[in-house]
Amino acid sequence: MNELSHHRRLQIARRLSEGQPVVAIALAREFQISEDAIRRDLRALAAEGRCRRVYGGAVPLANDERPLSARTMQDRAAKQALARAAVGEVTPGQVIFIDAGSTHLALVDLLPEDADLTVVTNAPAIAVAALARGDLRVVTIGGAVDPAVGGCVDATAVAAIELIRVDRAFLGACALSVRDGVGASGHADAAFKRRVVARAATITVLVTNDKIDARAPYQVVALARVDRLVVEHDLAAETREALAAACADALVVAAAA
Repeated sequence: MNELSHHRRLQIARRLSEGQPVVAIALAREFQISEDAIRRDLRALAAEGRCRRVYGGAVPLANDERPLSARTMQDRAAKQALARAAVGEVTPGQVIFIDAGSTHLALVDLLPEDADLTVVTNAPAIAVAALARGDLRVVTIGGAVDPAVGGCVDATAVAAIELIRVDRAFLGACALSVRDGVGASGHADAAFKRRVVARAATITVLVTNDKIDARAPYQVVALARVDRLVVEHDLAAETREALAAACADALVVAAAA
C-alpha cells in the first residue's frame, strides 16, 4: 500500500472512530478514486475490527461488536480491578468456566497458583493465556469462533458444554440491569451462556460501568441466579443500591484501580 492509500485509509478510519457512517460512492468522489478501491479500504478496515460493512459503505462498530483483540486494552485498569475482586472466590481443586471477554482475560494471571484448577473456556485467547501459566489444566470448548464474541458459541459449543459440570462460571455480560438481569447482544451467544448457567454450581459476573443499564436484545439470566456480581468502585450510589437490593448479598465492589 502506497503512502496516499495509507493516508486515505487513516482518514476513513478516523471518521468511523468518531461514530460517522461512510458511503463508498461519496468517498470515491471525495478522494477521486474508483469505488472498487474504496471497497478494498473498507474490507481492510472491517478485517481490522474498525467497522462493519453494510450495503453501499460501512458503519462504526458498537462496543460489543468490536473483536476481543480490540477490546482488551480498553479500560484495562478497571478490568484488572474487577478481576482482583473476583478471584478470591476461586478455591483449590475447582473446575471453573471462563467465558469469552476482555474483562475475563485479566482473570487468568490472577488465579491462585498451583491450586489444582481446571479452566474451561470457549475463548482461544483465554485458553492460550491459561496454558502459558503452566499450572492450570485447560479444556477448550470448540466450534466456529465468533470474532465479535471472541469465542465459540455455536451448536458445537453448546453440545460440548452440556458434557461438563463446573464449580464456578465467570459469565460474560453485554448488558446488565435490575429488570432484565444479564443480557447478550447475539442470539447464539445468549443461548450458549444459558447452557453455561445450567451447568454451573455458582455464577460470577464482572461488569464495567458502561454495561450497566445498557440494552441488549437477549436475556441470559436474572440477577437472582447470580451468586457474585462484581462492580466498579465508582458506580453511582443509587445504581449500586438498586443492584444490591436485586441480588441480596451477591454484590461485591472492586477496589479503585
